[in-house]
Amino acid sequence: MATAAVLCDLGPKEFLGEVDVLLAIYADAMDADAALLPGRRELMRRHAGYPDFKALQARSTGGGHDDGAVLGFSYGFHGQPGQWWYDAVSAALVRTIGPAATAGWLADCLEVAEVHVRKDKQRCGIGTRMLTALTAGRPERTALLSTPDRESTARRLYRRMGFYDLLTDQPGPNSWPMTGASFILLHADAKDPAKTAAVLTFFSWAFKNGGKMASELDYVAMPPNVVKLIESAWQAKIKGPNGQPVWK
Repeated sequence: MATAAVLCDLGPKEFLGEVDVLLAIYADAMDADAALLPGRRELMRRHAGYPDFKALQARSTGGGHDDGAVLGFSYGFHGQPGQWWYDAVSAALVRTIGPAATAGWLADCLEVAEVHVRKDKQRCGIGTRMLTALTAGRPERTALLSTPDRESTARRLYRRMGFYDLLTDQPGPNSWPMTGASFILLHADAKDPAKTAAVLTFFSWAFKNGGKMASELDYVAMPPNVVKLIESAWQAKIKGPNGQPVWK
């Protein structure tokens, strides 16, 4: 069941002002060891200074004792060399898939650093809304994140949103897998409707026929309900010069 909540943008200054509240959400969602929270707090403060930083928080609007309470948060930034996570993932990917493929994923990437929802408000659609809003309109070609290497609500969310595993079974007791998604960008105002329609027809074919191939390659096929949402967005947002939908 969806929970009444509003998403609020946080600039770096607002994010730092809310960091203790957000850290409490992180601790609750991750069952984090209290001894590790000061280090996590410092990491979050450092992240706020990274390029193209964007953060969101979800606040309750359902009334009652929780009205206005922070229910979750997410943030990300442009990944680049010199950032610890970026460099660690880059080294592991080079070993696993080679330099060229690694560059394809990391050369222009959004690092989704955190997506957390209070435990009692999980499975209510908040994480999906935050991840969608966080990645919407970003200029990067790919988006990457890490999550514990086990089945979980978060991991199922990421797969449902189109992320898939790049790194798993890495050495070390605290290793996490790496997941990523790529984006295809189309102009909302189609100057050449026929060409745009042909591109959309190709992707529609890929959605309908690519699931079996994805499964054979050990990837996760796009769920039918997500495909339906995507095609509905095409129809609603991509218009020709006459204002009519290109996708019908």
